[in-house]
Amino acid sequence: MLIIVHVLLVLELGGFTANPIFETQTVGVGQNVTLTCERQKTWPHAYLHWIRLVSGNFPEVLGGTRAFDLEDYVETRRITAKQEPGKFVLHILETQVGDTAIYYCIKVAKFKMTFLKGTFLRIKGPEPDVTAITQDSLSDPVHPGDSVSLQCSVLSDSQNKPCPGDHSVFWFRAGSDESHLSFIYAHGNSGAECETSLEARSPQKCVYSFSKNVSSSDAGTYYCAVATCGEILFGNGTKLDIEVIGTCDSMIVLLLCAAVAVSLIVIGVLLYAIKKKSCDCCTGKRNYAFTDLLNCFSTV
Repeated sequence: MLIIVHVLLVLELGGFTANPIFETQTVGVGQNVTLTCERQKTWPHAYLHWIRLVSGNFPEVLGGTRAFDLEDYVETRRITAKQEPGKFVLHILETQVGDTAIYYCIKVAKFKMTFLKGTFLRIKGPEPDVTAITQDSLSDPVHPGDSVSLQCSVLSDSQNKPCPGDHSVFWFRAGSDESHLSFIYAHGNSGAECETSLEARSPQKCVYSFSKNVSSSDAGTYYCAVATCGEILFGNGTKLDIEVIGTCDSMIVLLLCAAVAVSLIVIGVLLYAIKKKSCDCCTGKRNYAFTDLLNCFSTV
């Protein structure tokens, strides 16, 4: 079953578009954390799993169980996944800075994966070296089917690395109501173009790009987020407005124009036929009786 979960995760997360419940939780180093997920007995053939997602790494399965009541749990030195009444919980003991990640509770049934709940767990550690996160706005209008590239520039102190490892960079989307964020993408370790100035104490600049073909449902504000030293830092956001062309109105106008054009052609043909018939009657025999002339016009 774990092999199936890993395959589904690799296939799904690259184009992840689901919209589960998502929250952010912050704790200090050394504290204990409990994450909960709904578990319903009406899912008899479903499996529940807790996974951990760190930018640049494959998703890590932390534990799984069946949806119905079962005395089953997965335990490591610091992490335990087990059932509780109506819930599937994940316990993390003595958190470390490296536990900073996105944790998802997923349901797998008949090879179909559903993301139930997501939590960005932030383990607060030393002050991060990131000094600024900026996002460029879009200048041209965007229509359904267009390819859009969003950019995020991260400035950091290249000479001061308080925490080991590279930055973890994620993209989130907020809908039109800005009520909650949805996770959509995580950059790999080689997903940035970085440049460092030769001047002393100048910051390092890394640019992260995210591209996709958009549809009308992709409208919203896209945020670049950097996780470092147990902190998650958000950029200023890029607003994406999708201009939907009124195809229905355009079709109606086109049909009306076509109908008018056909009507004009028919009227022109009728006028030509009437004129030709009238000329034939008038240029015929001069001794037509008046009644014959009327009969000639009546046949038009």
